[in-house]
Amino acid sequence: MTVQSVTQNDALDRAQSGSSFSNYAAIFAGFAEKGVQENDIQPRVNVFTFNAWKALGRQVRKGEHGVKVCTYVPMDKTVRGADGSEKVESFLRPRMTTVFHVTQTDEVQS
Repeated sequence: MTVQSVTQNDALDRAQSGSSFSNYAAIFAGFAEKGVQENDIQPRVNVFTFNAWKALGRQVRKGEHGVKVCTYVPMDKTVRGADGSEKVESFLRPRMTTVFHVTQTDEVQS
């Protein structure tokens, strides 16, 4: 498996499992501005990042502009105490990303 396919699969796993937290209001508002009906906007079903679409065998059409959103990705870090003990602390890291609606993608032809 290549590094690129690992990245794509990780993006898809985070999106589908709910392990990243997206700003749904921005997603709905952004795609509504692009003319997508509100009932056709389903984050984690038909709205994904570029890499998640690639993992699903779809490609974003050239020239398409997605919606920028702030997501919060869970992260862990190991903290060493004064006594030398280690513990893992979890936190959410904000990240800006761009998401695309399924109508902005095409199936990749094999």
